Amino acid sequence: MAIHLYQNDLPAGLKLGPIVAIDTETMGLNPMRDRLCLVQLSSGDGNAHLVQIARGQKSAPNLEALLTDPAVIKLFHFGRFDIAAMKQAFGVTTAPVWCTKIAAKLIRTFTDRHGLKYLLNELVGVDVSKQQQTSDWGSAVLTDAQKEYAASDVLYLHKLMKALEAILIREDRLDLAQRCFDFLPTRAELDLLGWDEPNDLFHH
Repeated sequence: MAIHLYQNDLPAGLKLGPIVAIDTETMGLNPMRDRLCLVQLSSGDGNAHLVQIARGQKSAPNLEALLTDPAVIKLFHFGRFDIAAMKQAFGVTTAPVWCTKIAAKLIRTFTDRHGLKYLLNELVGVDVSKQQQTSDWGSAVLTDAQKEYAASDVLYLHKLMKALEAILIREDRLDLAQRCFDFLPTRAELDLLGWDEPNDLFHH
């Protein structure tokens, strides 16, 4: 495994294939308040590409081109948050997308454990540490532990997607899942506009 760290943007000409796993690290859990600090990506080849985003940075042209490329599926776990965080930072709508958390919730109704750590352990046989989840991602210099944690959030998403997709097909819910994925960018935009809890349009 190799972890590549970049400042402010992906390098020009980097090709990550037709399905790119993406995750973000921010200063908190409110994308309207807490700035985007890091975007991590993987093509599923065992390598991770980490992009540090500077405070006040409003653009990352190469990353934005990938996020908006209609020929590339952006693969997330809890994409609703990541899509909103990048929309807030760069003003772009990420699409098309695939979300392992939504897929898990559609087919794993026998449990409330839909976190990435649980899913990777049960469906992929990988145990990842979440120890660095609440560390300071706004630091100018990331520790090796932070970089390894950030990489682990994207390195196994392709395998997880494959496992979940097989069950979605088996349970005849793949089309339903796809319609949910297609709605995710709109759901994220509604969050940024203030239609999240307690003002959720879909709440009773």
